[in-house]
Amino acid sequence: QVQLAESGGGLVQVGGSLRLSCEASGSIFSINAMGWYRQAPGKQRELVARIFRGGSTNYADSVKGRFTISRDNSKNTVYLQMSSLKPDDTAVYYCNLDDSAWRGYWGQGTQVTVSS
Repeated sequence: QVQLAESGGGLVQVGGSLRLSCEASGSIFSINAMGWYRQAPGKQRELVARIFRGGSTNYADSVKGRFTISRDNSKNTVYLQMSSLKPDDTAVYYCNLDDSAWRGYWGQGTQVTVSS
């Protein structure tokens, strides 16, 4: 079993920054990808950013140039540095991990609120 522990959410003003962290623990043999998704009230969960085993990344168009995903393999941890935050970034942010068999695991979510 894999557990994902997220931290770093909170309340920030427009234009501010936050860094989210997600540490994976448990029966982890290999990780194909880790990433962040978000879900705003009344909307579907959407991909924010993802980083793959080889280091490649992809981002939602809405966050390109503002958010950066990175990882520390020694700690099984992925980070999301968010800058120039906008009210539309307000959502619950979920960490996701895909293991070597592409089984997906989710964190419990962390709230990010951007106030104008």
